[in-house]
Amino acid sequence: MTNTDAKILLVDDEEDILEFMSYNLRKEGYEVFTASNGKDALVIANKEIPQLIILDIMMPEMDGIETCRQLRDTGKFENSCIAFLTARTEEYSQLAGFDVGADDYILKPIKPRLLVSRVKALLRRSSHAEEKVETQKFGSIEINREKYTVIKNGNEISLPRKEFELLSLLASKPGKVFTRESILTNVWGDDIVVGDRTIDVHVRKIREKLGDENIRTIKGVGYKFDAL
Repeated sequence: MTNTDAKILLVDDEEDILEFMSYNLRKEGYEVFTASNGKDALVIANKEIPQLIILDIMMPEMDGIETCRQLRDTGKFENSCIAFLTARTEEYSQLAGFDVGADDYILKPIKPRLLVSRVKALLRRSSHAEEKVETQKFGSIEINREKYTVIKNGNEISLPRKEFELLSLLASKPGKVFTRESILTNVWGDDIVVGDRTIDVHVRKIREKLGDENIRTIKGVGYKFDAL
């Protein structure tokens, strides 16, 4: 599948934004679907299974955070990229989005060329996620990149997408120290602005679920994964 074969779902309660984005993405050959609220978005998404879903955060009936949560909880959208389209830049809103499985943020207003560029980058990321077929085992922990699952002592541990990608990145090269800059680039991308606290929060949540044994903090540098 090429990028221009991809299905994209745009969700925003502002009609002019939907028209602007739809027009520019359809010009690039994408199949675009639109919804003005989270409830309608869930219906369309479950029918079409889009490769990319772009959600506004503040919407009537069901906001973007809850919509993203429900999409991720179904299990149907493991290989779909979900990005928030928002003018909000507060760190707490970004953390809330990442906690429910968002992949990225697109800040509005956005110019047409930048919109198309960001969409292409997100679709490449989604395509690469589909190509990963690999399982790694480290003692009692098993990481399956194809299914986006983590199993410890025979029990499946639920990790939101960003937590999984962070764990998967560290575990991809046991013993290697990943700098904070490298983690941000590989997990969140170059275009998104997040602080060091975002990484720390995600690491803390992974440790709460898997234990402190594997992920080590390298003060002033970043993190590494120890294969015990």
